[in-house]
Amino acid sequence: MAYKSIHIGTLIHQRVKESNMDMKRITHFFKCCEEQIQKHFESKDIRCEDLLKWSKLLEYDFFRIYSQHLILHAPQRNVNYNKRSSGKTSSLPQFRKNIYTKEIIEFILEKVNNGKMSKNEIMDQYNIPKTTLYKWIYKHDKSLIRQNETSIT
Repeated sequence: MAYKSIHIGTLIHQRVKESNMDMKRITHFFKCCEEQIQKHFESKDIRCEDLLKWSKLLEYDFFRIYSQHLILHAPQRNVNYNKRSSGKTSSLPQFRKNIYTKEIIEFILEKVNNGKMSKNEIMDQYNIPKTTLYKWIYKHDKSLIRQNETSIT
């Protein structure tokens, strides 16, 4: 999946097809007509409230797609960059940026294994620490060896 450019309507439509969701159920859930649902499918972005409804209806976390985009394409946060001198902390929940999902790790390793990007390019573009990248490569190679051993026996 290309996390750089997200067309959420297409992804929602794909999930509707995969789950064989009836259009009547969707229109009833959203309390709107079929034309408005089609507009959602064609839309590159939709309101958060509607995205939350889609996530509930289709039992899929569409917000995770945007989180993956932030992990891959947002600049690394400097610890002291946005700190206020008053010492106040935000009342909003604080999340760690560097939580990598299995999909992200596979995405990165696929770029390395296919030769699309070098390890240095990965580290520079996605701000992934060298030790983290090498741990992923080491663990991934181990899992490939295990898969090959089990397929042989």
